[in-house]
Amino acid sequence: METTVPVWIWLAPTLMSLFLYGIAQGLVKKYSSEVSPALFCLYFVVAKAAVNIGYYMTQEHTPFVSAESQSFLIYGILAYVLDGAAWILYFESIVAGPITIVGTLSAAYPALTVLFAHFALGESLNTIQYGAVFLVILGCIGLSYDPSASDKKEIKKRWIPLAATALVTWGISQTIIKYAYSLPGANEANMALFNTVGGFLTLGMYGMLKGLKDRKGFKEFAHSFGPMAVMAGGDLGAIIGYAKGPASIVAPVSGAYPLVTLVFAYFYLKEKIRFHQIGLVLLILIGIIFTTYT
Repeated sequence: METTVPVWIWLAPTLMSLFLYGIAQGLVKKYSSEVSPALFCLYFVVAKAAVNIGYYMTQEHTPFVSAESQSFLIYGILAYVLDGAAWILYFESIVAGPITIVGTLSAAYPALTVLFAHFALGESLNTIQYGAVFLVILGCIGLSYDPSASDKKEIKKRWIPLAATALVTWGISQTIIKYAYSLPGANEANMALFNTVGGFLTLGMYGMLKGLKDRKGFKEFAHSFGPMAVMAGGDLGAIIGYAKGPASIVAPVSGAYPLVTLVFAYFYLKEKIRFHQIGLVLLILIGIIFTTYT
């Protein structure tokens, strides 16, 4: 694979995204019994606005309303509308179906991104890199499966199309993000702004319709906004990573956050690490190392 920029230019923000996503998921896991999914969505948009607009205001950016940048504007917002829609579908599938399967299925979206990037964007990795990506995705799917999670509820079959649609939508969204960066006027600061707009049109609306009634007090705000602020930081890292790096690698590496969540849960939530999880962690680490092999 040809590399036009130094690897660290896109790998550093991608690893930052991996780390922040992992911490955010750990915090969500800790406070999920206190905060509804819709309220997480609502404060996710608030956090996106704070992080992304702050980045936008402090970085150089081109006018995104110019005729030259019109396609970038359209595809950028479309990508994050789809991303927000995928989150909503994911939350709805969790409510309707078994979390052990839904969570595991959602961890597989980078595989579709690799596939879409190959056929839609013409991205091509070498054999070692494809093997490394496979190890990362396999490890993430394994870590996302939690047989100890409680699924003692009435299972509705509608979770299947919801979860499957979320999986495909995420894959398409990540591919469109990378495609948008090939258009005239593409800029990371503007993309951060599009991330906020797309999030408001989906997660924000969903959160306001279903989450406002769940508000209780400052403690709940802290337990929802805090994790979502960390999550928004992860989004920003991915935005920067996609600008310079291949979607076929940025998607699986930034999506390998179950690795960080596992470590976070061990030290902060005092959860035990099982023997097979250690093996999966090693798979992910080996995969991440070899994704940059050229």
